[in-house]
Amino acid sequence: MTPLNILLITPSVKGAIVGNRVTALRWAAMLREMGHRVTVSAGFDGKPRDILLALHATKSGDAIHAFRGAFLGRPIVVVLTGTDIYVDAPAGEPLLGTLEIADALVVLQPETVSDLPEHLRSKARVIFQSVKRRKPARKAVRAFEVAVISNLRPVKDPLLAAQAARLLPKASRIKVVGAGAALDAGLSEAAKAEVRVNPRYKWLGAVSHARALALLGRARLCVISSRSEGGANAVGEAIMAKTPLLATRVPGNVGLLGRDYPGLFEVGDVRGLAALMRRCEEDPAFLRKLESRCRALEPQFEPARERQALAGLLRSLVPQEVSG
Repeated sequence: MTPLNILLITPSVKGAIVGNRVTALRWAAMLREMGHRVTVSAGFDGKPRDILLALHATKSGDAIHAFRGAFLGRPIVVVLTGTDIYVDAPAGEPLLGTLEIADALVVLQPETVSDLPEHLRSKARVIFQSVKRRKPARKAVRAFEVAVISNLRPVKDPLLAAQAARLLPKASRIKVVGAGAALDAGLSEAAKAEVRVNPRYKWLGAVSHARALALLGRARLCVISSRSEGGANAVGEAIMAKTPLLATRVPGNVGLLGRDYPGLFEVGDVRGLAALMRRCEEDPAFLRKLESRCRALEPQFEPARERQALAGLLRSLVPQEVSG
């Protein structure tokens, strides 16, 4: 198709591993490989563009409305996050107005479509976030490492795995390793306190994306304990790292892993998580079952599939004669 001049808006959080930012940079690279010109920004700069791609409807709302006002008729794509749908949506009109002016809504897993207002569902497209294949890492052997790759925010419930580890028997070799920026002062203090009293927990603080992937690769298990998710990057990253998951039974995780995935537990269920962690350590057949289920999901996280979906989205929205 004709090369396009694209503005890609993403909220930025300095020093944090944020899924939206990871997605934005990956999409920018893919779109440039297709021959398009892409500017990644935290806001609207007023310059003419052929199309706007905005991650996070709520935080990018001002930019979305400004672009519509400046360039009436040029397409807007809004990528919905978990907080958009499961936290901000009850706030009502401001978010709804943003979604209504969008020409297309991208959701990161299929469960979100049915959670949209009925009159907006026809705009929705599912695009799974991809992860590059890497050489499998050697798994930790001195301990049964459980990775929690999450910034410290209440919605992520990032200390649940550490709290669950306290309930394990003395003979357990489980060690929970947490990594992520301290975005909440109270949780930061709580994490430090947990390290002091819990010998099974280690918190590394903010780390690079590369180091986070390395931690995932060496872990025997990954825990995603979020109270709400739109479709976490970490799910695909764990699966492509050959690390099985335990995850909360929320739409964002269910949509990626499947409703019958055997490693799901209820939000905030510390005892349920502890039981699953212990079973993964002590029952090799159960761990192999999780590994098998995760291997079967690998194709949906292939970069070629995401690239094809992005290209199809642009073709559906932009007439071929348009250029930047």
